[in-house]
Amino acid sequence: MIIVNGRLELTVAHIEALEPAFTAMEQASREENGCFDYTFSVEVNEPGTVRITERWKSMDALRIHFASTHMGEFQAALAEHSPTNAEVHFYEVERELPRP
Repeated sequence: MIIVNGRLELTVAHIEALEPAFTAMEQASREENGCFDYTFSVEVNEPGTVRITERWKSMDALRIHFASTHMGEFQAALAEHSPTNAEVHFYEVERELPRP
């Protein structure tokens, strides 16, 4: 499994303007083959920070996602409301542990 953990720093006004793009991206991504989760969330204590959490079956599924039409549309929307900082990390996980 591939885990994607991202962080965007935006103004609150940019987050509000991007809400339709966040919603469309979540919905379209969750319908993709190999996507187990795709979520944007605003931090409670840092309202200008958006977290991105994704879980994918494989790197191949993620590569297909990167080439999707909705990814291009999201990138265009994000370019109109550029983050002041952005970071994304990718992790390959062999197995999920049971809850203790």
